[in-house]
Amino acid sequence: MVGADTAWILVATALVLFMTLPGLALFYGGLVRSRNVLSVFMHCFSIACLMSILWLVAGYSIAFGDGNAYWGGLGKSFLNGVDADTLSGTIPEVLFFAFQMTFAIITPALIVGAYVERIGFGFVMIFSGLWMLLCYAPVAHWIWGGGLLAGAEWSLFENGVNDFAGGIVVHQTAGIAALILAAFLGPRKDKSKPPHNPGMVMIGAAMLWVGWFGFNGGSQLAADGGAAMALTVTHISAAAASLSWAAWEMIRHGKSSLVGLVTGTIAGLASITPASGSVSPVEALIIGLIAGVLCQELCGIVKNALKIDDTLDVFAVHGVGGMFGILMLVVFGHAGIVEQGGGLIVVGLFTAVMTTLIILVTKMIVPLRVDEEDELTGLDLTAHGERAYDMTS
Repeated sequence: MVGADTAWILVATALVLFMTLPGLALFYGGLVRSRNVLSVFMHCFSIACLMSILWLVAGYSIAFGDGNAYWGGLGKSFLNGVDADTLSGTIPEVLFFAFQMTFAIITPALIVGAYVERIGFGFVMIFSGLWMLLCYAPVAHWIWGGGLLAGAEWSLFENGVNDFAGGIVVHQTAGIAALILAAFLGPRKDKSKPPHNPGMVMIGAAMLWVGWFGFNGGSQLAADGGAAMALTVTHISAAAASLSWAAWEMIRHGKSSLVGLVTGTIAGLASITPASGSVSPVEALIIGLIAGVLCQELCGIVKNALKIDDTLDVFAVHGVGGMFGILMLVVFGHAGIVEQGGGLIVVGLFTAVMTTLIILVTKMIVPLRVDEEDELTGLDLTAHGERAYDMTS
């Protein structure tokens, strides 16, 4: 099965990169106003490039090197000691490096949705690079790299945290970071206009759905029945959450929107991510049906009760969805409450503190927010000197 495993993870790696480029870029780009769509594309593409380099330089080593309980060290920086013949399980380690690199790309890219339309490009780049190295990579080591929460000899919990594809490592960390960064930024000056291109949002969501088969199915790291089941339950949860979001929207507002339907898709995908290696199709159906309502309600709570302009609902959809999936593993008897709850608390506190420190340090280097005139003109023109659309035609 070595050849089959390698072939599948090659495909899965391409699928996960496809989630960011172009999936997430289109999903987020369609949700903002037309004068900011290119800035969203710029953020997603630039983050993908920067994270790729930083993952090679140090990120992979911090996450998956042979260090201690807290970090993997720098022994594998620049893929030191890794060549085409080095194995990680049944696949080439360089392929495992590439597969995990796509996770390191999409996680900081998810945060983009919280700060669109008002943030400085320089801040995005510095913050994202520091955050991936100092927050994401250590957490990946703790849970996936044999570290603090993995159930190894030095683990806090005997059995370790069950997080198959990133409910904590990806979605909780990105969601909490998004909420904190949005709070630091403050609200947009103009929040009155709806998404400029719902069709683009749907196309991006569809790409994310397809790419998620690699995200969850690939996390099995083998071409076997476990990967097939992960793919299947991923699809069921996404479909169920799409419909429950649309139904709840109909009950509350009298109409079901396209943007709402596909946002429900993403909520279902985020929620099934940590559980996709354990649950049955029926359990996935339940997770999706609840996620579509839960995440929709949290969108209103963040904006109305907390008064935080998390612009594209990163915390409510990704953060809450990922944490909900982690806890549903306890409900269905696939993990212990001590391990799952403890993992959420430890990572949540670490992410909050580390994100805050990185924001404060980055603010001393470059401005956090663009000035009011640039914000009202739009970041496409003021930050990048381009427009997505010919406004004269």
